[in-house]
Parts: sequence; structure tokens; C-alpha cells
Amino acid sequence: MNPAFSPEAWSNFFVAEAGASAALTGLIIVAVSINLPQLLKTKALSGRAAETVALLTGVLVLASFGVVPGQPLDVLGAEFVATGLVLAIGNTMIRWQLGRHPKEPRRLREIIVYGASLPPVVAGASLMAGWGGGLYWLVPGVIIALVGCVLNTWVLLVEILR
Repeated sequence: MNPAFSPEAWSNFFVAEAGASAALTGLIIVAVSINLPQLLKTKALSGRAAETVALLTGVLVLASFGVVPGQPLDVLGAEFVATGLVLAIGNTMIRWQLGRHPKEPRRLREIIVYGASLPPVVAGASLMAGWGGGLYWLVPGVIIALVGCVLNTWVLLVEILR
């Protein structure tokens, strides 16, 4: 079977991403708890923290779906599509309600949010259709999510105090 459409061939990837996202989620929770007074003063910073937790949870959910043995590809695809859409819509709502910090680069959060949430939608659609790259679409989304979350964690741990 083509590895793009074989979740079993991706089990190590899914396990690694579940571990990475769980560890980073712990780090962001520490960052939030350490700097809670500063976060509560600025809506944009609390929004950035919420987006970061959401993206890491999204990676964890995607990886969890990926390791379920014997799932039909159309079911796995639907789970990926739903996860990606929930992330995109949820983080859009967070950004609309909480805004952007004036010092933040203009499009950075949009690149991170949509760069992380739309590839799972494409991956899921590809799995359901049986063509178009399949699981390979998850790779850029997961990498953007993790790198973006590390950047956001740095901001919430270090840059917030400057």
C-alpha cells in the first residue's frame, strides 16, 4: 500500500507528535501560570496563549486519531478534516475577540494558525478521496504548529517581561 494512505506506516510519526505536543502543552501551562498577572492585563497575550494551547491540543488529537488501529481511511480523513476546521474556526474566534498585540508582527499568528490547521483538512480530504498526497499533508501542518507554539511559548515566558 502507498505510505501516503497507510496510517500504520506513520505510527512512529504519530507517537512522536503526541509526545512532543504533550510536552509543549505542559511548558505553555507553566508559562501561563508564571506570567498570569501580565497575561490578564493584555487581551492579545491571553489570546496568544489560548491559540497556542489549542494548536498543541490539535496536534495531540490528530496524533491520537492516527494511532487508532484499523480505522477506515474515510473515517480517519473525516476526523482530520473536523480537527483542522475546529482549530481554524476556534482560533479565528479567539483572534477576533482578543486581538493582536501592537508589537506583534502583523500576519504572524495567521500564518501559524492557518498554516497549522488547514493542512490536516487537506490531508483528511485526500484520505477520503484516495488521492492527492494523503498523510504527507500533515507534516507541514504539524511542523508549523510546533514551531509556532515554541515561538509563542518564548514570547509568553521571556518576551512578556521585557
